Amino acid sequence: MVLSTMSRESFPATSSIPASNLSPLTSHLSPFTFHLPAMPSLDKYFHRHVNSKVIFVMDFVISVLTSAILLLLLYFFSSTVVYKGVFSIWWMIGSVVGMLSGMLAFKCYRVVVRHTSLRDLIKFILTLLLKVGVMAVLVAVTSVFNASVVAALVSDLLLSLFLLICVRLLMFMIHDTVKGRSKSLYERQRVLVYGTSDKSAAAVTRLEHSTHYKVVGFVTHENQDKGLKINDYPVYVYHSEEKFGALVDDLSVRSLLFASEADVKKENTELVEYCNSHGIRTLIAPTIDELVGNKLVRDRVRDVKIEDLLGRDEIKISMTEIISHFKGKVVLVTGAAGSIGSELCRQLATFGIKKLVLFDNAETPMHNLRLELEERYPQLDFVPIVGDVRHPERLDYAFRDWHPQIVFHAAAYKHVPLMEENPCEAVLVNVSGSRNLANKCLEYDAEEMVMISTDKAVNPTNIMGCSKRLAEIYVQSLGVAVQQGKVKGKTRFVTTRFGNVLGSNGSVIPRFREQIAAGGPVTVTHPDITRFFMTIPEACRLVMEAATMSTGNQIFVFDMGESVKIDTLARRMINLAGLKVGKDIDIVYTGLRPGEKLYEEVLSNKENTLPTNHNRILIAKVREYEYQEVHEVLDQLVVLARAVQIPDMVKLMKKTVPEFISKNSRFEIYDKGER
Repeated sequence: MVLSTMSRESFPATSSIPASNLSPLTSHLSPFTFHLPAMPSLDKYFHRHVNSKVIFVMDFVISVLTSAILLLLLYFFSSTVVYKGVFSIWWMIGSVVGMLSGMLAFKCYRVVVRHTSLRDLIKFILTLLLKVGVMAVLVAVTSVFNASVVAALVSDLLLSLFLLICVRLLMFMIHDTVKGRSKSLYERQRVLVYGTSDKSAAAVTRLEHSTHYKVVGFVTHENQDKGLKINDYPVYVYHSEEKFGALVDDLSVRSLLFASEADVKKENTELVEYCNSHGIRTLIAPTIDELVGNKLVRDRVRDVKIEDLLGRDEIKISMTEIISHFKGKVVLVTGAAGSIGSELCRQLATFGIKKLVLFDNAETPMHNLRLELEERYPQLDFVPIVGDVRHPERLDYAFRDWHPQIVFHAAAYKHVPLMEENPCEAVLVNVSGSRNLANKCLEYDAEEMVMISTDKAVNPTNIMGCSKRLAEIYVQSLGVAVQQGKVKGKTRFVTTRFGNVLGSNGSVIPRFREQIAAGGPVTVTHPDITRFFMTIPEACRLVMEAATMSTGNQIFVFDMGESVKIDTLARRMINLAGLKVGKDIDIVYTGLRPGEKLYEEVLSNKENTLPTNHNRILIAKVREYEYQEVHEVLDQLVVLARAVQIPDMVKLMKKTVPEFISKNSRFEIYDKGER
């Protein structure tokens, strides 16, 4: 019989194990493959079988020893002398000859344990039947053959069969246990922890009993005393990429763990790149107080994502003021099932609001949000309404039945090329829809309306950007008219402008992830195109702060930091996936899309903003419009949009917003004296 351990197919010298199999506790499932180093010390043993000669000898010895034990029992416990002398000799000769004959005839020693079947068991029985048959013939011919001899022969067969089966089961159990433990040790990723701070030490403590990670030490580029240890783990120092590469090779390290997002940002351009170059996974440890379903999570390690590298330090805001501003209020969020809207709902759910009214026309995303809120915030009183801001009657129902005090307006069409092809819909949703909502806020005495706009509204080059600028103009002019007593009402109107939001529905990062998962190519419109980015929670904190600090009619803008080259973004995402540009995945440049420009406007220039008491939030300097004039223009725009009179509608948009100059668009003709 052959004892098989682990075959080459099940444990190759170089394994490709999906990231999802490496750690089921990561915060997202990665579709990419990481190439892991070989483990020759284990592979040396686990691809081999136990030699069949060894199994042959083992089976033979067990069988003959069984016969000898039974002979001794007959010798000592039988009252007759028949079982001594000649009987004993022929009994043992029969055992030896019979077992050898049976094994050679039926080859039972070649049966693989894990593939044993009923046919193999029959081979064992036939082998032992031949053995006892030979023993019976020799004993009967040379000495005596009676009932007690028959009983002894049956006992020999059954005991031999029992012992052979037991030995094989024991071998199987030992093999399975050793294989499982060895595989577990292999799959535990060998990890270095970045830094020597208290957070780094705490991360090691939380991973001490992890079944997925094995910490081998700390790593830092700062000079440390030779032989320094923290929690009995050595501290390794590197000063160059070459030394870092040699270190991870010597220690067979497969992952680098950062204790905090701040550490990731600190090493964004150096150590993270070293890891990418050497195929080392970059991980982030959770905070000790991270809660999931009201349960403390201590081992929820996840991979570093591109959002961690692009995000800036957390905005410092006064949560006490924000919570007190919203506590006990009825809050309405339009576009509630979208990226920004849903995050607003999650944050509002923790503020002790009286009721949350969700308003969106997307049925399935709304259903999913409802299920999430019911599960995560069982104490939250909320109402999901499927409706469209283009329909004043549906908005009236929401206001009439629930009387929201604070309204967040996140509903909008946002995709530039799509709106360039469907300009009338951009006007009906972004302009008319915003006007409908603002009018209902005044009609039902809402305290505040916060409209979410975009950096594309600044010197717009496309229909989408201009439609958002027109919405800003209407909301601000209406607010000024209310302040001046020209329009009756008490609502404060606030506008916030964002850059691109990381990971939002339909944005570039999810698109790149899908393309990388599919094996490429990754499509970039232009090698030089750049964009400003912020995270979804960051955007929502800005909205909350703006709603709290506003006195009405301001357009708040955010200090977006440095712009990001989209080509660089694509390359870094490919590297984070453990792949190489040009080798594993190609980047293809497709050309600018309609209405798209290479560089977005900087929102926080001193020339076009005023400071606030928050150094990251500023007030945009914009031209103020007379409400009555804006009202009349929007009436005309809506009529033209509903009639799908595109040329006249676009001309009127450009006349109302003179800075709207089309780029890479069919509407450029209206910028050449044909308005």
